[in-house]
Amino acid sequence: MTRFHAAEAMLGTQPVVQLEDRAGGRRVRIARLGAALLNFEAEEGGAWHDYADGYRSDAEIAAHSGSRFAIMVPFGGRIADARYTFDGQAQDLQPGVTGDARASRHGFVRGTTFDVAALAADEQQARVTLTTTAIRPQPGYPHAIDLAVTFTLGAAGLALDVTMRNVGDSAAPCFFGWHPYFRLADAMVDGWELAIPAETLVRTGADLIALPGAAAYVALDDAPALDFREPRVIGDHIIDQGYTDLQPDADGRIRTHLRDPASGRALVVWQEHGLMHAFTSDTISRDRRRAVALEPMECMANAFNRPECAGLIRLLPGAERRYRCGVEIVTP
Repeated sequence: MTRFHAAEAMLGTQPVVQLEDRAGGRRVRIARLGAALLNFEAEEGGAWHDYADGYRSDAEIAAHSGSRFAIMVPFGGRIADARYTFDGQAQDLQPGVTGDARASRHGFVRGTTFDVAALAADEQQARVTLTTTAIRPQPGYPHAIDLAVTFTLGAAGLALDVTMRNVGDSAAPCFFGWHPYFRLADAMVDGWELAIPAETLVRTGADLIALPGAAAYVALDDAPALDFREPRVIGDHIIDQGYTDLQPDADGRIRTHLRDPASGRALVVWQEHGLMHAFTSDTISRDRRRAVALEPMECMANAFNRPECAGLIRLLPGAERRYRCGVEIVTP
């Protein structure tokens, strides 16, 4: 019997994939619908603790409320008024929709059932590659993107390796984001410590869209209430903010830290570049302020409308781009 194990299973009506590190006491479950992580459990003193605050039933998976652990492609976050212009062409992602009903967020694959392209396990790791060709020309997005997401469970934790390939005949705007929620204990997040190695805060309006131009960027020296460059207790702060100018560790990875001093549980979300968006779950319908979303983003929300992001989101015909991020559990 190998140390790692990988298998397909069902959660009610929903197909899932299970990855397990038997020796290390780690197990992961991923829904094929949306490629959404459901669980990331660690064995602690003979019991299991789930660090992932994902969907808990097949009904929640189908509804994907709150976009828990959503894979966000070809864009993450919101697009202002569901409109943008790319290569001189104005695009409307919700033609015919008016007023408050106009909202486009988190890409196109949350309701897509991914295919299992590869599933394997050995003494070093368990991994699954989930793929979809669902991103095809549609209103407001006349492009075609093939998407592959590989989840790898190893001794160090869980890694995501994402590939986006433009299979259309024109350049396309495209970037990756991940929307994970983490729960360290059955308590409010107020007592947890957060550390984000960022130098700059992304300032937004009431609609959570970044302010125009340079007004969107505020040095954290000038925003002390939201400055988590050094670990500090979240307290009663309401956080729904993007952080940029992230500073890497010596190995090139950028690490955001979350810790519960009461239980000693802690985790690290790592990424190689991009932004970190932190959210203290103040507006979700389930278990308000009992999880923290730490979202690695290749680019900022509303990037399709930001001139400074034009080069970052542009994917040429036949080209592919990769993004890597992951989670490390720090066992008490």
